[in-house]
Amino acid sequence: MAEAAEIQQTVLGNVRDQQEMLVDAFAARDEFVAPFVKAFQAAPVSRVVFLGSGTSFNVSVLAASLFSRVVKVEGVAPYPTEFTHHGAGLDPAHTDPSSIVVVGVSQSGTSISTCEALRYAKQRGYRTLALTGDTKSRISTIADTVLPLLVGLELTGPETKGYTASIFSVYLWAFATARAVGAIGAAEAEAAIAEAGDLAAQFDTVLKEAEEWYDRNRGGLLHSSRINILGYGIGYGTMLEGVLKVAEMLRVPTIGNLLEEHVHGPTMALKFDHATLIIGSDEAEFERMVNIRDAISEHAPGVHVISCRDFDGADERDLVFSAKVSTYLAPLLYAVPFHFLAAKGGKDVYIDTNVNPVPIRFGHYQD
Repeated sequence: MAEAAEIQQTVLGNVRDQQEMLVDAFAARDEFVAPFVKAFQAAPVSRVVFLGSGTSFNVSVLAASLFSRVVKVEGVAPYPTEFTHHGAGLDPAHTDPSSIVVVGVSQSGTSISTCEALRYAKQRGYRTLALTGDTKSRISTIADTVLPLLVGLELTGPETKGYTASIFSVYLWAFATARAVGAIGAAEAEAAIAEAGDLAAQFDTVLKEAEEWYDRNRGGLLHSSRINILGYGIGYGTMLEGVLKVAEMLRVPTIGNLLEEHVHGPTMALKFDHATLIIGSDEAEFERMVNIRDAISEHAPGVHVISCRDFDGADERDLVFSAKVSTYLAPLLYAVPFHFLAAKGGKDVYIDTNVNPVPIRFGHYQD
């Protein structure tokens, strides 16, 4: 086997190379699902705190929403430093620390802020778990329970496969845990888990459709002076991921916002050459989203909806996936077009996304 240093990877190659990873992770899901459920059930849970920085923060936001809505236990996702230094995500009314579960998410296992936050949580007597691609890393020496992130090698700086593998993991956690604690029935949980396996098996179609969307909209997207990314509900974490990846790799001014809040001021700065990408989660705001899309289009035509739900007026600017998956599984698809925009867009404007142009390394332990 080649040493990691000898393996050449690109971000775009990693984006395209995800189906096999997901199929393998689904087949081996007992490695990271069963230990999570066991640790969760060790004592009653009043709150689950998800901690991560960068891509892992975006995963944590999605995880908190899933656990609040599926497991019916309060889920929160504060920034790790806010948790450690300012009590964000903690409720002083809780007197039993064993009822608090704290999950650190770090693909490398070396995020300083996440490791220190997990250490702080452990010192306070909370139950601590870690999801990491390196089960011998720094975070693994801190957590009570270590769960493997089955992402394989991802040697590039910007993480794309890692995001996909992480949200796949937390989705499976949520439904397995909900079944175990009685929040949903066994049949519903089994159907949701089986749906994830089915999607993994057809993920190449997701990748194909997302890349085709980028290719047909490439000209307008790459000539945008600013990119606005909007989300709501379960799609909020994906919005954050889209902003991060586009800023990391395409390196154009990019802002993100909650859909409804975007029309409370930011639209006053809208210009004709702005692109607006909206994550159309199949939730209560969907029709409102379509109305806002149409209104923005009158002033800046580069508006793109990314969704699994068909809607009147969808055109070549939009990406409506052929896979019609459930609301909570859909975020697995929605990040992919942003990864293509960032990685392939960067390549198309001659940016080497493997190279960090500002090598300031304060975020991770270097040993």
